[in-house]
Amino acid sequence: MARTSSLQANRESHEPMTATILVVDDEKDIRELVQYNLERADYRVVACRDGAEALKRIQSSPPDIVVLDLLMPSMDGMSVLRALREEPATADLPVLLLTARDSEMDKLMGFEYGADDYLTKPFSPRELVARVGALLRRRRPARDQGALELDRLKIDPSRHEVWFEGHSLELTRREFGLLYHLARHPGRLFSREELLDKVWGYDYLGETRTVDVHVRRLRAKLGNGKDLIQTVIGSGYRFQAGPPGD
Repeated sequence: MARTSSLQANRESHEPMTATILVVDDEKDIRELVQYNLERADYRVVACRDGAEALKRIQSSPPDIVVLDLLMPSMDGMSVLRALREEPATADLPVLLLTARDSEMDKLMGFEYGADDYLTKPFSPRELVARVGALLRRRRPARDQGALELDRLKIDPSRHEVWFEGHSLELTRREFGLLYHLARHPGRLFSREELLDKVWGYDYLGETRTVDVHVRRLRAKLGNGKDLIQTVIGSGYRFQAGPPGD
């Protein structure tokens, strides 16, 4: 518990304008390319060449975002991502996967494991910087919004807490943002592209399946409240506070 509290305190005290990006890649050329472009955008960059080294660095000095390669010797990126999501202090740490694996299954698996974004090699350095900036802007839900109480659901953005039928739900940062955005506009239909823009904070260049992944995970955590998020086939999703059809 002491280590977790220390990690959370370090992250909360870090100044967003001097955001630290941890780059994890076993290829020296890629590390240097990513570091060069992020530093040009005025970010502080720390680089690691393998997953085990990255986890130690995160525990001692947590960054604001992790840019993570998947294919690495010793400890691959998926193992690192899983370890981060299992630790309460890093469960919401933004992670951008940067990898040569570009199949749809690889991307979906990355999102299932809790990745916030996925960029394939070769990549545009400008796009990489833009996506990192978007993750920084969206890493916490707006604190100036009031709590919502709809049907059996209560959402408090100031505490990043959600209750359904009186029970607290453990949501990731992105799951929370998606649920809160839908719940703030009950009955309104949002396309996947709109949700990516409003919740993720940028155009996701056609990779809309990540919305489906997060909706599926949200429904699983809502349990009896899974019908609060309705699918409109071919169109998108909406929040339905009352019985379907109201």
